[in-house]
Amino acid sequence: MNYIHVSMGTGMVALGVMIQMRAGLVSFGQGLYFCVGGYAAGMTVKFLGISDLFVLLAIGVVAALILSAILGFLLRRYREIFYAMLTLAISMILFGLLSSTEELGSTDGFNLPTPTYLGWAPTGEVGRITLYILTCFIAIGCAIALNRFLKSPIGYVNEAIRENELRVEYLGTSAHKAVHITYMLAAVVSSIGGVLWSLVLGHVDPEMTNWTTSGQFVFVSILSGIGNVAAPLIGTFILEIVRVYAVEISPNTWQMILGSVMLLTIIFLPKGLWSLLTRKKKSKPQQTASAPAAGE
Repeated sequence: MNYIHVSMGTGMVALGVMIQMRAGLVSFGQGLYFCVGGYAAGMTVKFLGISDLFVLLAIGVVAALILSAILGFLLRRYREIFYAMLTLAISMILFGLLSSTEELGSTDGFNLPTPTYLGWAPTGEVGRITLYILTCFIAIGCAIALNRFLKSPIGYVNEAIRENELRVEYLGTSAHKAVHITYMLAAVVSSIGGVLWSLVLGHVDPEMTNWTTSGQFVFVSILSGIGNVAAPLIGTFILEIVRVYAVEISPNTWQMILGSVMLLTIIFLPKGLWSLLTRKKKSKPQQTASAPAAGE
């Protein structure tokens, strides 16, 4: 159950990466908001003594909203490798700050207690099941909300930006504004994942915003594809399974197995694992259409 908890938390960050990829933007620093959510929750518990899950989620979201609103004015002007490198640089700045702050545990981070729920403080197995159920509901709710966003006017504008941003500007739509909103939404979803992930593990540390963590979220998005909001959640679960078996099979070279999986996916499924489902859906109408002709 703890395994599914972790997948749900990191899966929401992969969702944030995915909606940016819909606009042709790849964030190599999404761990920034994963970490902001986790540390906002952790600092609230550590310094204010508040452990209510819903309060911690609200504080994590507000922190991510404020930071992304400010950084969005800078990042919305850049595309392609410049956007990717800027997001990475900003996340590594936070990594350096947290690693050198002794009050927050430096590189070791600090622990979090079991969360409470509007005054109710379950412990043991009841607490784990409660957190598991809420994590699932929150993850599904975020996926539904993002699905509606992708089908909204701004969501379609993002796809147009990916194809031809100049034409979008000629049509009178602000590409900068659409990217800014998308960046903020991705930050909010990622911070929620960070809060839930940190509460499940009961610990936060600077590695949450390290480049290796952010790279994992990009890995999931490429592995799963951007065709549907369910893809990153499923892709995260598949990645965890591959990682567990890779470590079991080859403890010293398990990264090579993950790299091979990524390479094969890019070569044979450039649109990710979700493209396998879309291929089947496209092939069915062709088969049914050819059936009467065969009968004749």
